[in-house]
Amino acid sequence: QVQLVESGGGSIQPGGSLTLSCKASERTATFYSMGWWRQSPGKQREVVAIQISDGRKTYAQSVKGRFNISRNNAENEVVLTMGTLKFEDTAIYFCNGAGPSGEYWGQGTQVNVSS
Repeated sequence: QVQLVESGGGSIQPGGSLTLSCKASERTATFYSMGWWRQSPGKQREVVAIQISDGRKTYAQSVKGRFNISRNNAENEVVLTMGTLKFEDTAIYFCNGAGPSGEYWGQGTQVNVSS
């Protein structure tokens, strides 16, 4: 069973930056996609950013220009760099990976944007 472990969450003021990391227990080079999703209280989980195996990246409209996703298959890691954070970015952020054996989720890391 593949394990995904997120880190890097925390509290940050609006306008600040935060970097989330997700490390996989297996080689991510075989994963078709790796990405980040988030869930706010009372809302459904939504996609934030995905990077597929050919390098192409897709972002939610709400984070375009502020967030960047980057896969590092040598480290079995996917990183989400978040800038110009807004109150509405507050959520639990989940790492997701789609590999040859199935789809996997991390436990999530909390991001709180508050003044």
